[in-house]
Amino acid sequence: MSFKQKINPEALPQHVAVIMDGNGRWAKGFGKLRIFGHQNGVTAVREVLEGCIEIGVPYLTLYAFSSENWNRPKMEINALMELLVDTLAKETKTFIENDIRLNAIGNISDLPQNCQAKLEDTITLTKNNSRCVLTLALSYGARTEIIDATKSIAKQVAEGKLKVDDIDEKVFQNSLYTVGIPDPDLMIRTSGEQRISNYLLYQMAYTEFCFLQKMWPEFTRDDLFEAIYNYQQRERRFGKTSEQL
Repeated sequence: MSFKQKINPEALPQHVAVIMDGNGRWAKGFGKLRIFGHQNGVTAVREVLEGCIEIGVPYLTLYAFSSENWNRPKMEINALMELLVDTLAKETKTFIENDIRLNAIGNISDLPQNCQAKLEDTITLTKNNSRCVLTLALSYGARTEIIDATKSIAKQVAEGKLKVDDIDEKVFQNSLYTVGIPDPDLMIRTSGEQRISNYLLYQMAYTEFCFLQKMWPEFTRDDLFEAIYNYQQRERRFGKTSEQL
């Protein structure tokens, strides 16, 4: 029996977050430039997106480019930005046909103008789609997100629009980039690294983690199904005892 067949459709994660790691190391293993890995990683993106659609996971967030990634060699950054624009251009039709809504979080204004324009265009064209929300974290850093949320709340207090005693989890969540998106139930990271690298720090307070040895270009939808099956074997207590569940 395949892992897909073992999955309980009544207990699916509503939101899967992914750290797509290992593209560069995978490429080096073939004696290629790092961008070769990023190009082949697009296939894995299709695999995880199609897998989510296939079984009915409504939210998928991909860590596509961190705020720290700007420290990489300029040639790699330029190639990644070109790859982003090219991929969005090729996949927009697929998004529309499969009822996928594109979303983006992070300091989008840091991206080159052509990237911003293509993102905005695709987001607008897919804004009414509802089968799956695909969020790309671009120029994203969770610490910056938390600081930005804090500044937003502080400004509301200073302007008299919000009282300090009214600040609660809901107010804070509504000030995050991910407003309207449920917290991730499952986070998958490839390449064998076991850290979350400044990714959705607030949102992943109770997320289940899955760390895979595979490099991102090797990731398939069967890996997604196995991760979801293993997720379903865990007991999520949220501070309660087993007997209370």
